[in-house]
Amino acid sequence: MQDEYGNDVTGDFADVFSISARLQPKFGADVETKTAARLAALQPYNLTVRSCADTRAVTPAWRAYDARKGLVGGKPLRFFNIKTIVNPDERGAMVEMLVVEGESS
Repeated sequence: MQDEYGNDVTGDFADVFSISARLQPKFGADVETKTAARLAALQPYNLTVRSCADTRAVTPAWRAYDARKGLVGGKPLRFFNIKTIVNPDERGAMVEMLVVEGESS
């Protein structure tokens, strides 16, 4: 689907599945990037989930949201854009995503 200017528009996001996850704020050696992100009110997190068919199908085009915070007007109150997806233990037991809160898609 395209808008009046010819740009691709994907429409609203839809719930695909729910799963428990660990959400850990990301801090590290790259101080300049982290400081710039905080000045822009962006917070990177590591989102870790168990590997399954659903989680392995996730791509950076998707978004995640905190279901505990709920929805307001059908839209997530707290959402995260997915930047990268890795297999941290190289055994396929977990999927780890670098996500950013507060960034527009």
